[in-house]
Amino acid sequence: MFRRHYENPPTAGLPIKWRDWRPAKQSLAVVASQFLQLPAVEVTCSGTAALVIALSSLAQEHPQRKTVIVPAYTCPLVALAIYHCGLQIQLCDLQPNSIDLDIGQLTGLVSNDVLAVIPTHLGGRVTDVQSVKQIAQRYQIAVIEDAAQAVGAQVGRYGDIVLFSLAAGKGLTMYEGGLLATANLPMRAQFRTTADKLLPWRTLRELKRILELIGYTALYNPYGLHFVYGYGRRKNLNRQQLISAVGDDFDFAIPMHQVSQWRQNVAANAFSRLPSFLQLLHQQAQQRIQQLERIDGVQVVQDKYGQGVWPFIMLLLPTVQQRDAIMDKLWSSPLGVTRLFIHTLPQYDYLQPIVPKIDTPNAQDFAARMLTITNSPWLTETQFEQICKVIQEIVA
Repeated sequence: MFRRHYENPPTAGLPIKWRDWRPAKQSLAVVASQFLQLPAVEVTCSGTAALVIALSSLAQEHPQRKTVIVPAYTCPLVALAIYHCGLQIQLCDLQPNSIDLDIGQLTGLVSNDVLAVIPTHLGGRVTDVQSVKQIAQRYQIAVIEDAAQAVGAQVGRYGDIVLFSLAAGKGLTMYEGGLLATANLPMRAQFRTTADKLLPWRTLRELKRILELIGYTALYNPYGLHFVYGYGRRKNLNRQQLISAVGDDFDFAIPMHQVSQWRQNVAANAFSRLPSFLQLLHQQAQQRIQQLERIDGVQVVQDKYGQGVWPFIMLLLPTVQQRDAIMDKLWSSPLGVTRLFIHTLPQYDYLQPIVPKIDTPNAQDFAARMLTITNSPWLTETQFEQICKVIQEIVA
């Protein structure tokens, strides 16, 4: 029965233990600041809320600047946060076969009208922020590092602002949550003021999140995931609802509220286990990357600008047809093979009213040839060999 009802998560999230619900010795903000080696950290209800607070603070300081530059391939929530703040989205293409912004195109996009640039540490990989900063600082444009999927990576060194997500399935979670940090003291004070204004206490919303976190504590395991994740995903795949299958169908309404001390305690206590967990994921990823790289034509997306974290492994296949053939065999399986974001931002129908319709060929190619393999410790060697065998057969 257990083997039949077994599901690997799409990302390697740190499981929450019941003992994490006890009172914490230090606040989440202090623990996170120490672990991330970043200045005082602002705790928010989501990574998206953290971005809203950052952009709202910057817009108040520079009301004449209305444009935010983002990668064409990133989480749709980034676009929704920019729109929520009354700002305009400007897309930048990626470099070929890379998560890094096209520096040549970025150079032509920056101006005195730009409020911020948001390079993304996609999937825990560390992107080239230093080059972005060199271009942005010519116009005093803020660089916001989107490290939503990169808690524990070497990030936040070159940007003006860095944000993280503590959503379900991330390296560390309190079901929904976020962290925001900057080394700029006046900006940090502005974040605090903005957060006080934008994050009211909402009892029912927070009660719902507490109940969801209790459910996560009980069911984030290979058996519970079969029912709360695998069943719905396969149902969406059978209906060809790919956006719903990966969870890209977001609402324009962004929840904004304070996080209770109970949930903050859970995350603060779980932080003590995070370093050893991330080390385990790093070692496992390196071993499995070696196996994947033996398959001719397969490219593993790796770090060039600092050590990242490994919630999953991103693969680029030689052709769209090969990627799709692999997904036809593995996506509905319980092996943890999936796609990250289905489209580039202009390709989502529900984002068309707010995202400019421009051609970004490198980002579109990246989205079309990429798949992800979970790096969860629950994915056994036998299961990983099954994945490699399918990829090998199709690419060959």
